[in-house]
Amino acid sequence: MPDATPPGAEPFAAELQARLAGAIALRGPAYVPRTHHLDADGRPLFINRLALETSPYLLQHAHNPVNWFPWGDEAFAEARRLGRPVFLSIGYSTCHWCHVMEAESFEDEAIARFLNRHYVAIKVDREERPDIDAVYMSAVQQLTGAGGWPMSVWLTAAREPFFGGTYFPPRDGDRGTRRGFLSLLGALSDTFQRDPDRVGQACKALVEAIRQQMQGAGASGADAAIGLPAADVIDATVEHYRKSFDARYGGLSRAPKFPSHIPVRLLLRHHQRTGDADALRMATLTLEKMAAGGLYDQLGGGFHRYSTDARWLVPHFEKMLYDNALLVVAYAEAFQVTGRADFARVARETCDYILREMTDAGGGFYSATDADSEGEEGRFFVWREDEIRRELDALGDGATTERFLAHYDVHPGGNWEGNTILNVPRPDEATWEALTAARARLYEVRARRTPPLRDEKILASWNGLMISALAVAGRLLDAPHYVAAAVRAADFVLTQLRGADGGLRRSFKDGQARQAAFLDDHAFLAAGLIDLYEGTFDVRHLSDALVLAETSERLFADPAGGWFMSSEAHEMLIAREKPAYDGAEPSGTSVALLNALRLGVLTDDDRWRRIAERGLRAHAAVLTERPFAMTEALLAVDFLAATPRQIAIVWPDGGTTAAAPLQAVLRRHFLPARALAAAPESAIAALAQTIPFVGNKVAQGGRPTAYVCRHGRCDLPVSDAAGLEAQLRDADS
Repeated sequence: MPDATPPGAEPFAAELQARLAGAIALRGPAYVPRTHHLDADGRPLFINRLALETSPYLLQHAHNPVNWFPWGDEAFAEARRLGRPVFLSIGYSTCHWCHVMEAESFEDEAIARFLNRHYVAIKVDREERPDIDAVYMSAVQQLTGAGGWPMSVWLTAAREPFFGGTYFPPRDGDRGTRRGFLSLLGALSDTFQRDPDRVGQACKALVEAIRQQMQGAGASGADAAIGLPAADVIDATVEHYRKSFDARYGGLSRAPKFPSHIPVRLLLRHHQRTGDADALRMATLTLEKMAAGGLYDQLGGGFHRYSTDARWLVPHFEKMLYDNALLVVAYAEAFQVTGRADFARVARETCDYILREMTDAGGGFYSATDADSEGEEGRFFVWREDEIRRELDALGDGATTERFLAHYDVHPGGNWEGNTILNVPRPDEATWEALTAARARLYEVRARRTPPLRDEKILASWNGLMISALAVAGRLLDAPHYVAAAVRAADFVLTQLRGADGGLRRSFKDGQARQAAFLDDHAFLAAGLIDLYEGTFDVRHLSDALVLAETSERLFADPAGGWFMSSEAHEMLIAREKPAYDGAEPSGTSVALLNALRLGVLTDDDRWRRIAERGLRAHAAVLTERPFAMTEALLAVDFLAATPRQIAIVWPDGGTTAAAPLQAVLRRHFLPARALAAAPESAIAALAQTIPFVGNKVAQGGRPTAYVCRHGRCDLPVSDAAGLEAQLRDADS
């Protein structure tokens, strides 16, 4: 491979050149460099150290003319050696505006040359390094009042930020901006060299603000005085959402709209606890409108990341694993509460999409797909009316064509930039069923298009969320193949995402497990395994969850209460975050809180309840003053405020199928504060070592028997579905 050192950079040493050439060779002849800087033979003119990485996002930038470094000591040592500032760019592989900034600035030779001569440039994949992302996102929010990706931050060699923002157009006047990226690079480089005192003061102020923001959630005397958050905090949160609710389209009355903007699962629990019919209306209307809009992929299933408008019509077309996992659980629970067939269908279609398009051969789940294909956002997903007519008329039934066009709101002029985003203004399940063949035909046609990029790294945290989703959907929808897929994924993560020390790793790609796992990896995976136990009643999944929860306590717990994102074994950044915000993903804190409470009820070990209560007290100020910032943590508050039921089903050996009517009753009842256990009679004694409340339970009269217990007091055992129905109804009243 010829010398492909980026312009303006010092020539690469022979050893580095050889490593880079070897990395490219390993990718084989099918490798297509993502750059327009190619020679006559299609080989890249430039290469940088990102070619040695496995992250799809970093590899996207491996042939930019920018001399990118991955995050690490080498880059900061180089900045010290050269006396230069660091330019840090953080993003992720399916980020549309990250692609825009790459095309406009990082592929621009003049901008790249300036960066290479005056800076040390570092790229970070936020999905692999959420700890780095959290620190510098805090800096950008302090500076600008908002955040987002791509994130652009200027640092010293001591890793301290002095300026930052998000996307910057390349030059002055572009996209209506006064100062473009190139001018900003020049001005900040000049300030760094000419006025180090000013830079130092900016760093000091920012670092102090970051530490205060990220580490401020502690069990201070003031927080302890507030006491343990109670159900009234949930009531106040529901009122907050009621005032901002979009009564026509669901969600909040604003755009853009994210699914996470309305805490559907919390609203369902509030309704179950209080009987508040309006809370149920807010939850179900939001779910209905999201599934009817362009936010939902009407042909392939699954949800795009967010809607750019108030109607859920025009999405940002990327699809994220975590969004779909969280929405599967929301739709499955809403089906359990309402019995609505459309909610069950959406949950199934979303699971099917993940298993069909987002599953690795080993059973793990990929991270995301891009919004763009063939250089255009949404191109893969949109249609022209004449195209649909041509394809559906080929089925030989003009009436089906007209029915499809009416149902999915297809018109000659389209509804977005001359094209049509399929959506359903008037949902009707009978019509949906009648159009099955038409959808299949168009899905086949779409599959022949150039697909969006798929980010095939496998993250422990997001896989944990998807394991939960499949386990919950499989149990509630009586779909054992979803549970089987969850088991396979759990086995993959627990075996493949391991380091040499046996510890959990965050990311897996190209056969390599990388980066010590964070709090959310442990917490989300533990939650998935708890759900998987209740979906399979295989105690090994609960045992694995307990190991992960114990590891979380050892690595991440703050003795004052709550958890840090990173452990002391992780790289020590300028701040160590205690997560206290639920965004598009729940925080590791919120999930760990609910895990602890669930494990306490399952194992009768009061230590877990005390751990949860310490965590809730540590975040009492946020949960009392701004509870809408931690709505996932309020699921734990709801659990703690209830009287959790311990429900056991015991059947005679060999009589597994006979217990099905009792399990069907459990599927129909929404019991968010509960622990489920089940086993044949011969396994009860061994199971009681882990789940004591099953101890001494028997299959009475040789028939499957259910036991419903609360606070150590059990109702009379029942062996018929009607009897269990009556006990659960009494418990709900």
